[in-house]
Amino acid sequence: MSANDRRIVIAGTGSGAGKTTVTIGLMAALKRKGYAVQGFKCGPDYIDPTYHTAVTGRVSRNLDSWMLPHDTVREIFARGSEGADIAVIEGVMGMYDGKEPTSDRGSTAEISLLTASPVLLVVNCQSMARSAAAIVKGFQMLNPQVRIVGVVANKAGSEGHYQIVKAAVEQECGVPVVGYLKREADLEIPERHLGLVPSVERGELQPLFDRLAERVAETVDVDRVWELAQAEPFHVERKLFAPVSAVPGEKRVKIAVAKDAAFHFYYPENLELLEANGAELLFFSPLAGEPVPQEADGLYIGGGFPEEFAAELSRNRTVLESFRRAVRAGLPTLAECGGFMYLTDAIVTTDGRTYPMAGIIPGTVTMQKRLAALGYREVRGTAENFLIGPDEQAHGHEFHYSTFAADLKLPHAYETKGLRGTKPEGYARDNLVAGYTHLHFASNPALPKRWVERCLEVKARG
Repeated sequence: MSANDRRIVIAGTGSGAGKTTVTIGLMAALKRKGYAVQGFKCGPDYIDPTYHTAVTGRVSRNLDSWMLPHDTVREIFARGSEGADIAVIEGVMGMYDGKEPTSDRGSTAEISLLTASPVLLVVNCQSMARSAAAIVKGFQMLNPQVRIVGVVANKAGSEGHYQIVKAAVEQECGVPVVGYLKREADLEIPERHLGLVPSVERGELQPLFDRLAERVAETVDVDRVWELAQAEPFHVERKLFAPVSAVPGEKRVKIAVAKDAAFHFYYPENLELLEANGAELLFFSPLAGEPVPQEADGLYIGGGFPEEFAAELSRNRTVLESFRRAVRAGLPTLAECGGFMYLTDAIVTTDGRTYPMAGIIPGTVTMQKRLAALGYREVRGTAENFLIGPDEQAHGHEFHYSTFAADLKLPHAYETKGLRGTKPEGYARDNLVAGYTHLHFASNPALPKRWVERCLEVKARG
């Protein structure tokens, strides 16, 4: 399996440098030229990949060198790139910002090295001229193995300002400045939050994406970027996603997957690993009034924001009852973040209203306006967790604006370790595993295998 030989990382000097604006504009401009463009995002972010997918028409994927083994990152990259003319990889934070301050671990720089990709550095050049060259020079010197092949000057005051930055950088750093974007309010990507995702999927941001494509095509040399993206092809052995059933492609169980505007944060690889282990996925929409499919042998309720649709979800008692019936019947179930919230007694929204939910997990979720948790998690299971035990580990992340409280002491699903230490998390009982943590199955491929096997056991008991 080979990755294509054109790929480029769009890195920034820091958060807010303009990576997403440049990435989306470049993807759209390349697509207009007739190229098949594959998007990737460094880190665990769900929002930017939604943008990439909308612009390119191909499912964008996360490349995360902290959550996943390096060989797995390379395999995901090669698989995702199949059939594309060029891969565009959007970085995270500043290029060297990652898991720790003393190494490149988990950073955009590390992803560029793992995928042997050239880097286009986006520099916010507002209020500076020759100093922009010092910034680029510093980025070149911190890790000379990272191959910065070009620069985009973002937030330029004018064409003249851009020419000054260009002259300084090209003389001092020996790399081309391939273009610029001006400081224009109508080009700003809206402050990114989870509530934007449905609006992207409904096409409401398409006019913005179109404007970005036009601006990038006007002031960035897209053909030069295409040339700079040329890279040595690399070959990766397909290990993780090879079918494991006795007959390749044979489907042994059916797992229902809740997927709509309320529940839609799934790493594509999580779904693909279930399929590789012999699961047929049955997608259904609780929001549209669709109950858990009767033929399902397992149930996956992903993250999202049920709080945005709390009234509709709470009203649909037939759907809520179908979840209660499925979980109580012993259907092996994983509920992550939004899915976990949906299975509790109730969600209290920021305006103080209480909306009853499925009532499977005793306790209440309360929304708040400030972030409750954000960050990577090292995850160990518990004795009650059928997917991952106390002696095993997986990686994941948390990102939510709510807290969960219960009157009773509940059996936890995980022990999670983050920057602030270790804590018990979630809820596990019988064949239900639920919690705020978004797991990446590729960090522990035994997890999807075990899920399918448990579904087979329950199905056999019939």
